[in-house]
Amino acid sequence: MALADRDYYIEPERSRSASRITPVVKALLIINAAIFLLDYMVLQSAMGYPPILYFGAFTIKSGLHDLRIWEFITFQFLHGSFLHILFNSFGLYFFGPWMERHLGARCFLIYYLLCGAAGAGFYTLISYLGVIPWDPTQPLIGASAGIYGIFMGVAIIAPNLRVQLLIPPIPMSMRSLAIVLLLIATAVILFNLNNAGGEAGHLGGAILGLLMMRFLPWFRRDLSFGSHRPRPRKRYASKLSPRSTVSEDTEIDAILDKVSAQGFQSLTDEEKAILKKAAGEK
Repeated sequence: MALADRDYYIEPERSRSASRITPVVKALLIINAAIFLLDYMVLQSAMGYPPILYFGAFTIKSGLHDLRIWEFITFQFLHGSFLHILFNSFGLYFFGPWMERHLGARCFLIYYLLCGAAGAGFYTLISYLGVIPWDPTQPLIGASAGIYGIFMGVAIIAPNLRVQLLIPPIPMSMRSLAIVLLLIATAVILFNLNNAGGEAGHLGGAILGLLMMRFLPWFRRDLSFGSHRPRPRKRYASKLSPRSTVSEDTEIDAILDKVSAQGFQSLTDEEKAILKKAAGEK
């Protein structure tokens, strides 16, 4: 089952903060949509086929044998149908901002693209190993591998975030959703079910995301504060002591802006202490 077949939403009390758009996520959504519309509504009408997809999709033959290495990146911005790009966009819109605020804009973009490239790499690896049918000309497209990396990252930074599937309508934690997605992808690959190649890409992105979040200092931070909370000005204001001043509010806003742009790990110990004090933590 492809990512485009999976429906979910974040529970209402968390959805506003979770989905508040961030700069890189917004740019990725616009680029994906623009390429899809240009390829299928303009160029295909003129040429009879979608040339951007044709030249940018990843295949083992072209990406590795013909050394078209850029396909490890370009395939992530290509989609084969309206539903494909629609559901990938949902995943990026709802969960991407959590990771971008956690890592900072530049680090998030690198993380996202690396997870996507890992999807193509893992697909190639298990094709060579014979786990899935060997077809070096089979194209791989879609943002799903990078989005699976995001899923795994959010499952680590906000494991208790509540989400609810639409089909079936089952509420679960983000940690549980991540485990379910990993199990489904693994089962599809092992039993060679429909879209085994696509699930290989999903699993590759998820695995690299987990490894980067767990073992690379660049993608780690002090989890004690929970910086995935997106700039809750009113919430902080309600917890400030009566002696708090306008200058303190301004200082907190500046620190939150820094978190949004550069990630929580960029803060000094003094700035972290200010945020913890403002949030009422001991």
